[in-house]
Amino acid sequence: MDKALLGELIAMLMFVVTIFIVLVGYPVAFTLAGTALIFSVLGHFLGVFDYAFLTSLPARYFGTMINEVLVAVPLFVFMGVMLERSRIAEALLETMGQLFGTMRGGLGISVVLVGTLLAASTGIVGATVVTMGLLSLPAMMRAGYDPKLSSGIICASGTLGQIIPPSTVLIFIGDMLQGANQAAQLAKGNLAPTPVSVGDLFVGALLPGLLLVGLYISWILIRSVVSPQSCPAIEMSADQRRGLPLRIIKVMVPPLLLIFAVLGSILAGFATPTESASVGAVGATILAAMNRQLNLDILKQVSRSTMTITSMVFILLLGASVFSVVFRGLGGEKVVEDVLASLPGGQFTAVLAVMALMFVLGFFLDTFEIIFIVVPITAPVLLMMGVDPIWLGVMIGVNLQTSFLTPPFGFALFYLRGVAARLVSTGAIYRGAVPFVAIQVFAIAILWQFPSLATWLPEIVFGSGAPSASTLDGSAPQQTLDDMLRGTQDTLTPGGQDSFSDPTSQFK
Repeated sequence: MDKALLGELIAMLMFVVTIFIVLVGYPVAFTLAGTALIFSVLGHFLGVFDYAFLTSLPARYFGTMINEVLVAVPLFVFMGVMLERSRIAEALLETMGQLFGTMRGGLGISVVLVGTLLAASTGIVGATVVTMGLLSLPAMMRAGYDPKLSSGIICASGTLGQIIPPSTVLIFIGDMLQGANQAAQLAKGNLAPTPVSVGDLFVGALLPGLLLVGLYISWILIRSVVSPQSCPAIEMSADQRRGLPLRIIKVMVPPLLLIFAVLGSILAGFATPTESASVGAVGATILAAMNRQLNLDILKQVSRSTMTITSMVFILLLGASVFSVVFRGLGGEKVVEDVLASLPGGQFTAVLAVMALMFVLGFFLDTFEIIFIVVPITAPVLLMMGVDPIWLGVMIGVNLQTSFLTPPFGFALFYLRGVAARLVSTGAIYRGAVPFVAIQVFAIAILWQFPSLATWLPEIVFGSGAPSASTLDGSAPQQTLDDMLRGTQDTLTPGGQDSFSDPTSQFK
């Protein structure tokens, strides 16, 4: 058998075996690295893998340590955990419920709006779903809400942290796409490619995120008309109405100021995402102190949680680096390139295939696991086909957000079930999520049909957009894909660092 073909077959087998071991329940980070090393030995024994490829790993790891952009991850995690401890969500839910609760569906709308504010303040899906489940689900049950609708609203609102910045997922997606986009543009002959940054992705995700918020609220309003008993209005006493405007100002202004400080500094060009993350971490600490929820013990708990979450994400990134190097060394990248390039329909079908793969993997794998495995392999090919990197990054974010909600393995559903099993059945949680999954798919279709939802605002804010990309109508770029791929064959050398789509590459 031809050695190139044998190496490609081994690479595909490695991918399948890795997914299987992950599904069995073995830790993902060690699965990625361990399986890759085992298959590298097998490939070397069969003469289709050179151990010299592994010499790129020290450079990758060092690149992770010195990457200033990735410093934003622990800072945003600290910000989210600190806000979780400051009881800001509890105050927001109580006040917003009093503001909108007197209208049918008003309490559900309040939950969506609070979820939006928490998403823009924390960016941590699990913490948001758990917090909303503990605080809002009992209130919605007491108000007579349909358990299925209540569960769907809470799960969907909690996942907004996936797409509404600041999102740690968007940070990693943006960092990966920058390296892949730069290599793709150089392969096309563009020696001065327009850089793609996390800031671009943050700004590009704003309108799609707000679109989802609007669709969630629209569904609640439709239910309030079609089935008013599923989301009744709540009665407020005179004491509750008294002083409501003042309470709204007191509760709403601090988190809004924090959101403005974090996102506004990026939009205005005053700060990078890393710098704005430091502002957010300090601002969250100040809010906790203002709410009298800050002491040495809480600070220790927040720091310990931040360290645990950050370590989990980065050890996964390091394991994915080993997997990526071995996969490319075996020739697996060529298989992906050939498959996506040969699909009928060009760009449209290629993007559809990648999105479908991510959606299915979302049933079983965590978001970070998916982006560390799939994005470095598929994004370079899609970008060389002319797909806009900002649009692609936002599409990936919304798609993976959908996987959080999809039964039977949606992580948001598990988070809610873990804290609300006594109030609502698992079946009700699953059935309640189905309409919001449909809403997510509808939002993806809108974003697909109107890419400017993701690309227009970055062009306005930063004065320049991502590299020019053709629409997903199947039309080919001026340079053929084979020519572009041929121009990138030397990107990965046995003794050097993979600069094609290195997730640790600098983009500032």
